[in-house]
Amino acid sequence: MTSIAKQTLWELGGPGSILARQKQDHVKLDVLLEELVRSSGVDQQTVLNRISRLVFPHAFAEETVLWPALRRVASSGEQLTLRVEKEHQEINQLATRLENLDLADDERPALLQRMVELLREDVRDEEDVLLPRLQSRLEHRQLRRLGRQWELVRRVAPTRPHPTVARRPPGNVLAALPLTMLDRTRDRLDNGARRVDGSVARRLRGASRGLAGAASRMERLTMMRSGERAQTNTADEENTP
Repeated sequence: MTSIAKQTLWELGGPGSILARQKQDHVKLDVLLEELVRSSGVDQQTVLNRISRLVFPHAFAEETVLWPALRRVASSGEQLTLRVEKEHQEINQLATRLENLDLADDERPALLQRMVELLREDVRDEEDVLLPRLQSRLEHRQLRRLGRQWELVRRVAPTRPHPTVARRPPGNVLAALPLTMLDRTRDRLDNGARRVDGSVARRLRGASRGLAGAASRMERLTMMRSGERAQTNTADEENTP
């Protein structure tokens, strides 16, 4: 099977195909990762925030729409998707740890390096193995329908790491709405804090931290973890904001 990275748009099923949409996001991610490794300090954190807003809705839509579809149509789907879900789990844990570190923390460079390595590995696994396998099982019209479903979920998915939520339905589906509302409210608060100074900025950041605590407590509800596999159920108390 040929990697989707080496295929033309029409080989992928056209612009609305799930394969084309995935490839487009992967290209954006590659650009951001190059920016991340060249930057430092506040600029690096800005790029990391942009990566999070791209990666986590993308992955959430994969876990709720795309990987269940692959498991339905491919006999090896369980094994293949579990590998990627484990990568997603570690990325969620790393991003959560990074959220809670100061920019000058000595631990930060190693965590960033590991996160970059994992994101690139995840892209390779998807483009070289999982997505070609899906392509071999579905017609172009089915790939385009799956692309529309994935895009709808991606647009309303959580935008931040949630290492305790199940990587599979039904837990991640149940978590989607409340965590999305909390995440996107935090995004607005954090953006506002960056535009102002003094006490207003402090209050906005404080409100964001409060919502982070609420999200952490919510994702630990038993129903949010239903469907989880033991191999990805590795979150622990250090992930609490």
